[in-house]
Amino acid sequence: MLGFFREMSLIRRFEERAGQLYGMGMIGGFCHLYIGQEAVVVGVQAALAKTDSVITGYRDHGHMLAAGIPANAVMAELTGRQAGISKGKGGSMHMFSVEHGFYGGHGIVAAQVPLGTGLGFAHKYRNDGGLCVTYFGDGASNQGQVYESFNMAELWKLPVIFIIENNQYAMGTSVNRASSEDQLYRRGESFRVPGLQVDGMDVLAVRGAAAAAVEWVRAGKGPLLLEMKTYRYRGHSMSDPAKYRSREEVQAMRDKSDPIEALRRELIDGGHADEAALKAIDREVRDQVAAAADFAESTPEPALAELHTDVLVGTY
Repeated sequence: MLGFFREMSLIRRFEERAGQLYGMGMIGGFCHLYIGQEAVVVGVQAALAKTDSVITGYRDHGHMLAAGIPANAVMAELTGRQAGISKGKGGSMHMFSVEHGFYGGHGIVAAQVPLGTGLGFAHKYRNDGGLCVTYFGDGASNQGQVYESFNMAELWKLPVIFIIENNQYAMGTSVNRASSEDQLYRRGESFRVPGLQVDGMDVLAVRGAAAAAVEWVRAGKGPLLLEMKTYRYRGHSMSDPAKYRSREEVQAMRDKSDPIEALRRELIDGGHADEAALKAIDREVRDQVAAAADFAESTPEPALAELHTDVLVGTY
């Protein structure tokens, strides 16, 4: 539980600093923050093994940190530096690290879902015991390629866990206005893909559901769908003023359901840690994030010659 507290705090403080750097012009392009959703990726990652793969959309900073990628490398990538995990070429939405089993943030809505299904196929083909966790959002859940992926994954009994991070708003539209079936865990029923709905603001509930899903998939029973009911505190991206919801709604979620504060209370009430120990962890995390920001600001941008590397050319 202390490990979960540390990881969620790291993601929270990292994203807060990323928002500040974006406002200062240090981060270009789009920037989608994960503040409020930390329990999902931390709880799921706790159930995975090193042989597993992870793929997600463009709200990916937290996923990378949870996968064990150093904060320095992620922050340097955000600021477009050579020391970034993708040499400064991917930026906020398109980082990846095969070494850490992380196959990317992807900027096209739902594009990662068939790719994640393909990663599941690769695990099965190689018989390496691994599985793929494929994250996507409530908005992406209405894309057609999602259902093509469900169909193939179930037909071939692929080791894939599909995770819908339902943060209630697809850009600026609430899930109730955008989805005729807003109980998203049921979306796989037509393809015989079982689904579960999980409190995505409770890291222990997420870890338990993820462990059950991993057991199902590793047993060769095919894919499973988890709908994580979560919430993002910030706008869809840094350019979104989030006028489609009230400040009172956001504050109520912070007060009642914040994943970090809920775990803080559980740790203290259960006698696992005192307030001083948790404050020490928070200070340590803040120092780590500050050091990552300093590193990102001081490390050089890619050399011009990098324009010609990592470019794939196909011949027909």
